Amino acid sequence: MVSKSYSNLLELASGESPTFGRIGRRMPRIMTVAGLISDVDDDKSESACSEVSSSSVHRDRIIIVANQLPIRAQRKEDSSKGWIFSWDENSLLLQLKDGLGDDEIEVIYVGCLKEEIHPNEQDEVSQILLETFKCVPTFLPPELFSRYYHGFCKQQLWPLFHYMLPLSPDLGGRFNRSLWQAYVSVNKIFADRIMEVINPEDDFVWIHDYHLMVLPTFLRKRFNRVKLGFFLHSPFPSSEIYKTLPIREEILRALLNSDLIGFHTFDYARHFLSCCSRMLGLTYESKRGYIGLEYYGRTVSIKILPVGIHMGQLQSVLSLPETEAKVAELKTQFCDRGRIMLLGVDDMDIFKGISLKLLAMEQLLIQHPEWQGKVVLVQIANPARGRGKDVKEVQTETSSTVKRINEAFGKPGYKPVVLIDEPLKFYERIAYYVVAECCLVTAVRDGMNLIPYEYIISRQGNEKLDKVLGLDSSVPKKSMLVVSEFIGCSPSLSGAIRVNPWNIDAVADAMDCSLEMAEPEKQLRHEKHYKYVSTHDVGYWARSFLQDLERTCKGHLRQRCWGIGFGLSFRVVALDPNFKKLSVEYIVSAYKRTTTRAILLDYDGTLKPQASIDKSPNSKSIEILNSLCRDKNNMVLIVSAKSRKTLAEWFSPCEKLGIAAEHGYFLRSKQDTEWETLVPVADSSWKQIAEPVMKLYTETTDGSTIEDKETSLLWCYEDADPDFGSCQAKELMDHLESVLANEPVTVKSGQTFVEVKPQGVSKGLVAKRLLSTMQERGMLPDFVLCIGDDRSDEDMFEVITSSMEGPSIAPRAEVFACTVCRKPSKAKYYLDDTVEIVRMLQGLASVSEQSIPL
Repeated sequence: MVSKSYSNLLELASGESPTFGRIGRRMPRIMTVAGLISDVDDDKSESACSEVSSSSVHRDRIIIVANQLPIRAQRKEDSSKGWIFSWDENSLLLQLKDGLGDDEIEVIYVGCLKEEIHPNEQDEVSQILLETFKCVPTFLPPELFSRYYHGFCKQQLWPLFHYMLPLSPDLGGRFNRSLWQAYVSVNKIFADRIMEVINPEDDFVWIHDYHLMVLPTFLRKRFNRVKLGFFLHSPFPSSEIYKTLPIREEILRALLNSDLIGFHTFDYARHFLSCCSRMLGLTYESKRGYIGLEYYGRTVSIKILPVGIHMGQLQSVLSLPETEAKVAELKTQFCDRGRIMLLGVDDMDIFKGISLKLLAMEQLLIQHPEWQGKVVLVQIANPARGRGKDVKEVQTETSSTVKRINEAFGKPGYKPVVLIDEPLKFYERIAYYVVAECCLVTAVRDGMNLIPYEYIISRQGNEKLDKVLGLDSSVPKKSMLVVSEFIGCSPSLSGAIRVNPWNIDAVADAMDCSLEMAEPEKQLRHEKHYKYVSTHDVGYWARSFLQDLERTCKGHLRQRCWGIGFGLSFRVVALDPNFKKLSVEYIVSAYKRTTTRAILLDYDGTLKPQASIDKSPNSKSIEILNSLCRDKNNMVLIVSAKSRKTLAEWFSPCEKLGIAAEHGYFLRSKQDTEWETLVPVADSSWKQIAEPVMKLYTETTDGSTIEDKETSLLWCYEDADPDFGSCQAKELMDHLESVLANEPVTVKSGQTFVEVKPQGVSKGLVAKRLLSTMQERGMLPDFVLCIGDDRSDEDMFEVITSSMEGPSIAPRAEVFACTVCRKPSKAKYYLDDTVEIVRMLQGLASVSEQSIPL
């Protein structure tokens, strides 16, 4: 399916009808009413014809969106106008495309160019890039780009995501609302460009990195079912750091408008999930190895996989004559003179730890004077990507430290540190990898860092390079890595020497260890690393991400979707077609038509919000319940986990109200009847075992409490830290199940509690008893309403829905099993919160009031 605007763009570029994607298919507009789609075109015959012809030319298509296009631009020398464009072979986005394979999937790029294009040339440049490279450039005014990129991205997000808090104006930029508005504006411009080319039913959209974190909201708002993935290439900070960001919730909600969110490491994903839990109250779970967050009926999947390198590109560069010549030059400069090269390759920024590495080199030479005159640290400092005072400070500190070390330990013909602070060509950098005995990556914080991967492949080399170096090709290769434990690639390099870069002595010891290690050990470590890096390349990473994105989006067409919220609070509600919001008008109408009604109501979280401090019912709830109970056609029952003493006290004004306490262990049909038990009276001696265990966890979990009921024990952690409370609850579950294995009880967990109760007790028993009692009295209900909010209420829903075909409910009865909030449930209906439930019950009570004779 190709949108009108996309067809126009292609026609502009090629001068003819569009030739790729699903041709001529009609594009549905955004959904305005759940389940109803209006079309752009009204010509049915034309669309039917296109439908048939398109299937034979369809290929999967992905739109890759990033801050920068994988394009190099250079102005033509022979004239003042015109540009020469070429692929940027070092761009990850281009390598990603190669990894996917041109035959399997078609790739469209959306992003900015590095060079500024004059407005008069932008149409022509767009045409050339779309026609030749399938790239859609996003043109930004220079002032807006500066505030967006150098302002918000580099001075606010980048430092914070690398754990630098703006405690003073010098330490990262303090939050600036105008820079944030520029960031949002640029993300909106990107969304507009994507909308020109997207086929929302079929295309996948893959957004890259922190520059475009609110883009998912703009796309989801326009196309509710867009298939959308996001990958963060930087670290994601811990919740303690992230929550200092004034627009923390806006960014989290924007990211959650993606279908799949990718991270390099489990730590980054864990921090993101913790932020969602603490700031949005969301919980996650792992199903069959996949981590998922439930967000307004949609499952947002989490992907953890570090990016890889482009094996083909590296191996082709290793085979270049220029590389061989440079390796020979470096061999003469270092190896032939008895020098051992240690190598560092880093961007010149504050997070790469260059100065710490230099101090460790200085410490090595002090502690191990035998290495003086033999070991050389070559530090390649790539130009900084950002700009500002901090970059100049790093440059100044690096230069002065190098000068000091060389003056202290240098000799004629020997400099212990060689600083290369000018841009190197890729083959030159590869040549340094080939010759270096050890590679040092000591960044204090880095999202991924592929330098160690490039080093490992380069050290594997090839036969020609072996000849240049005078190596026997049959002898196993070797390499040594010293890597910071704060970089994304560290977990995948189990054979590296991992260090804390802030511990100068430890880094110096690691450098010495890498030099002293036995050759067989170096070979084994290299073999292990090479096997991993060569199989987990950029193609593996890209294919794995897209497979997970496709799996996550499979259910899109089966769901009914609509958007709610304004601005960056926008989100899509997605529901199973059979799961719908309970219409107050519809249930009131059914209530009026019926004459024998059964009403079962949970209390906590249903009639009263879970977060309420005062748990007792208010006067309005009592009044509604009394109105329902006074109607002779109704049997009304409160079904709760609370004790019978508490419930009897709370609902003492409701004389005709039935109460089921402690999940239905105790039942009373109205106030003037005796309590009865639904299961045989249980022995409570198990409490002597369970209570000490619960007390232990209460003492160690601040904010947790124990509620001792007649037949059950409840450990509640709603006031504890959510992460720690959840962790402790899992441990407590295991502990209790172990010590109570031979007791006639079950251990259940709920939203913020763990409960031990007698076997066989459930709210489902209450529903069965109510229906069977009514049947015995010849009162087959033709209206059944059951409302609850948590797992324990699912038993009631199951009984109610399964009874629809049985003898205990009248034929064609109106049955309403309703849960609170949109979530997986056995109920067919939902209402959003307790306010809506009370409003609906008030509507029913009003009908009853009108029917009661004065």
